Amino acid sequence: MTDVTVAGFESHRSYLTRLAYRMLGSLSDAEDVVQDAWLRWHDSAPAALANPRAWLGRVVTRLCLDLMKSARRRRENYVGAWLPEPLIEEIGATAGGDEAVDVPYVLQLALERLSPLERAAFLLHDVFDLPFSEIADTLGRSEAACRQLVSRARRHAREEVPRHPLSAEEARRYAVAFFEASHSTDPTALKSLLAQDAVLHGDGGGKANSVLNPIFGSEKIGRFFAGLARKPEWPGLAPRCEPVLINGMPGYISRERDTEQAVVLDIREGQIHAIYVIRNPDKLGHVRARLAATTC
Repeated sequence: MTDVTVAGFESHRSYLTRLAYRMLGSLSDAEDVVQDAWLRWHDSAPAALANPRAWLGRVVTRLCLDLMKSARRRRENYVGAWLPEPLIEEIGATAGGDEAVDVPYVLQLALERLSPLERAAFLLHDVFDLPFSEIADTLGRSEAACRQLVSRARRHAREEVPRHPLSAEEARRYAVAFFEASHSTDPTALKSLLAQDAVLHGDGGGKANSVLNPIFGSEKIGRFFAGLARKPEWPGLAPRCEPVLINGMPGYISRERDTEQAVVLDIREGQIHAIYVIRNPDKLGHVRARLAATTC
């Protein structure tokens, strides 16, 4: 295989990885799928392809659809709630090309409720802007059927998108304010940040301490974090955090007692309506390297 052929694949790697991640909700699984696509590309005749990006997109989509069948079976035995693996980005960073393609964390969660075909059609059309003719070829369905898939998916997914994205300054301010308030033994400050009907979701995967069921209401969430704050940190392990964007939404990554974690904040109309805390260490491998010496 020539250097030109290798470069041809690498020029599409970012697009393929993001497509696979949006389909699967797991960055490690997405990277495995892209590697499998690379092997198929290696065994094909890339120079003869009229549209290499479309060919690779079809391969990755079909690999993801196959993997989603087994993933759904695995999640039936998952301990507690399953949350997508967090995709970490710098607050205020400007991305271009494929890196600018973004799906907010709440929308990534909504995608989990779609059928695999609905999810694929929605992502390919509404996120990656592919024409229905290409989607039909990828999914092996008619264009009319693909239009119906996208229409059904939109009804479930689009209502979850935050209406007013925050500025970089606001995102950082909310992340720091929540981190500080959630580490106070007085729940007053935290409750002032939360909507009255706020909900807390946690994902420890049975491998890290986490809430197994959602906690509803600002009062209960405030008491929960105040109780955690009363427990001493492990010796020599003070909390460390870095405000970041997680799937385009404000939050932070931090080191908390027994493990690292990623916290996503769903902020609407000046209040936090939902908190997602990912503590399963299997989903935080790329987080650990960022926390070496970062403090709020």
